[in-house]
Amino acid sequence: MSTQLMQSQSLIIVILMIIGIVVHRRRSLHVKIMSFVIAWDIILILQVELGRKAILKASNAINNPAILNIHVSIAVSTVVLYFIMICLGRKVLAGQTHLLPRHRKFGYLTLVMRILTFVTSFWAVVPREVV
Repeated sequence: MSTQLMQSQSLIIVILMIIGIVVHRRRSLHVKIMSFVIAWDIILILQVELGRKAILKASNAINNPAILNIHVSIAVSTVVLYFIMICLGRKVLAGQTHLLPRHRKFGYLTLVMRILTFVTSFWAVVPREVV
């Protein structure tokens, strides 16, 4: 899959994430949008791995450009934040509304990390090795 197609998907994911945050008062819509965004982003990560052997390249951190290591660190942090958001969100939906401020703070942090993942992806692209 081409870099442009992956980055286009990434941009749409960021836009949908922003829309999901904007509609947070409409809880049902918020949950649907954010669930879709997280699922699509994880599928995008799988596409990157299957198409580019990203984990193998990332594991060679000493020889990688610094921006690639920064990008990978931010991307991994974003995925960890997704799981935190899912756990907090489910608890809020179950009635633990005292967790809402924490969910909101982690939500904004997740958005910032996802935007940084998108931005750093433009500099972190490693050319494919010629076979």
